[in-house]
Amino acid sequence: MKLRKISLTKLLFIIPALLIVGVLLLYPICSSVFYSFTTKNLIKQNYKFIGFENYTKLLKDKEFYAAFFTSIKWTVFSLIGQIVVGFSAALALNKIQRGNGFFRTVLIIPWAFPTIVTALSWKWILNGVYGFLPNFLMKIGLVQSTPQFLSDSNLVFWTLVFINIWFGAPLIMVNVLSALQTIPRDQYEAAQIDGAGGLASFIHITLPHIRVVIGLLVVLRTIWIFNNFDIIYLITGGGPASLTTTVPVYAYNTGWVLKQLGKSSAVTILLLIFLLCICLLYFRLLDKWEKEVS
Repeated sequence: MKLRKISLTKLLFIIPALLIVGVLLLYPICSSVFYSFTTKNLIKQNYKFIGFENYTKLLKDKEFYAAFFTSIKWTVFSLIGQIVVGFSAALALNKIQRGNGFFRTVLIIPWAFPTIVTALSWKWILNGVYGFLPNFLMKIGLVQSTPQFLSDSNLVFWTLVFINIWFGAPLIMVNVLSALQTIPRDQYEAAQIDGAGGLASFIHITLPHIRVVIGLLVVLRTIWIFNNFDIIYLITGGGPASLTTTVPVYAYNTGWVLKQLGKSSAVTILLLIFLLCICLLYFRLLDKWEKEVS
């Protein structure tokens, strides 16, 4: 009787969390799966079941493939940039003896700001008419006319990638720095005694200790960057000429601009399946690394 009472008490504590998960996670997923097989439209009450028609239309849609390719580029270049910058900053901070806390606080500021503040600030700074940076570059003579960072087809995508690297690198930096500080110093001292140089110590001591942390960060950042919507939509809206339209932006335009919720739901389900496959590959690699460490 007492055991049953304890189990009931534990269940009462778990129920609120389960309800939140069910409402915020399971219901949207289930409703998206259901609507993806229908002609659901936001301005029409009636809809019908059409099977895989939305999926077949998407797989023949050139705009969907263009958005998917843009998402791949956006994720790959942003992820590589964030890891390189964040990792380099963490290594530098790990060597600093004085003022480490100050520099860490200053460098984490970009990630601490709300995304809407970051996006609108950069949109103002890079504006081709009154923006600070284009006019500054023109005044100091580096360019003859104000560069259009947010409307030039050759600049806009890489400008967004730069902003995303600036925004996400501090998170990589903080996590890698924490991992670096757990490495026993005596291993480096033993390596120096054996005649190992800085590069050899980095390859054989530093990387093996932190690669699992980096692997987890790659998994998380891949999901977050591929699903990123707010930075792109707030700065360019997917333009110009759909050059910065990623899959999340494409899904938003399909569902909330064109009101085709059924087709938009199919986009989100395909996105979910793709990310799950990527995560499975990542986790298999991480599991292999963890076994090697143990």
